[in-house]
Amino acid sequence: MELFERIAAMRAYLAEARARGERIGFVPTMGFLHKGHLALIRSAREDDEVDRVVVSIFVNPLQFGPREDYRDYPRNLERDKKLCLSGGTDALFVPAVEEMYPEGFATHVEVTGVTDILCGRSRPGHFRGVATVVAKLFNIVQPDSAYFGIKDAQQVVVIRRMVEDLDFPVKIKVHPTVREEDGLAVSSRNIYLSAEERRAATVLYRSLKRAEELVVQGERNGLRLKRFLEDAIGAEPLARLDYAEVVSWPDLKPLNELRPGQVLLAVAAYFGRARLIDNLLVEVKA
Repeated sequence: MELFERIAAMRAYLAEARARGERIGFVPTMGFLHKGHLALIRSAREDDEVDRVVVSIFVNPLQFGPREDYRDYPRNLERDKKLCLSGGTDALFVPAVEEMYPEGFATHVEVTGVTDILCGRSRPGHFRGVATVVAKLFNIVQPDSAYFGIKDAQQVVVIRRMVEDLDFPVKIKVHPTVREEDGLAVSSRNIYLSAEERRAATVLYRSLKRAEELVVQGERNGLRLKRFLEDAIGAEPLARLDYAEVVSWPDLKPLNELRPGQVLLAVAAYFGRARLIDNLLVEVKA
């Protein structure tokens, strides 16, 4: 595995690979890698449409709000390098903030509409930062395929919209959420949880699964499902609810009434200092 810190060096390496006809698979991350990231890396490694796997590690300051955890966000590059190597990464791109956003940087990418709800409403400016950094990374790496987890469902929608609107020649491939044995979605921010908060955080997945059962049993009222999720999570004393929503997929419109097709049940809550998100895509039968 080769490591690159400079954009020019990363581009030169990939230009040589493409000159040999190699196809590039790309996994952008903020580091402090976990089982979810490794699943994405292995998906790229096992993809018949990919010859060379590139992973980036960059804690992007543009997607953090002024009172969020940018400076405290967990980092461990040496551990991450070992995990990337074990997953089959060919090249690791680890740019500094100054490399990505040099003095005078003044251009941003903003996707509207699908960012007005869920995390976009709770974290103003977050997806502007996400779209900007992913656009830059796609421009640097020029991947044939890029891999994202459905746990960040709204991010997937935003990036797909950006790719379509700006004509990026990259396939967006989405991996299911990776969970611990008790259902908690893996996240770099889980490290913030105390033992008691860690147990309490399982309420997110339990509530989503119960709401899914209600849909299977015939519940079609989106407002009742939303209230069920709010009440179920609110009943956990250590949970501070951010949102619970029932929205259409993939356009993320709030649903008063469910119709045949896929809907997204999405939740976010604070447990101590950790803000955790989770969701389920549910198939609604006729």
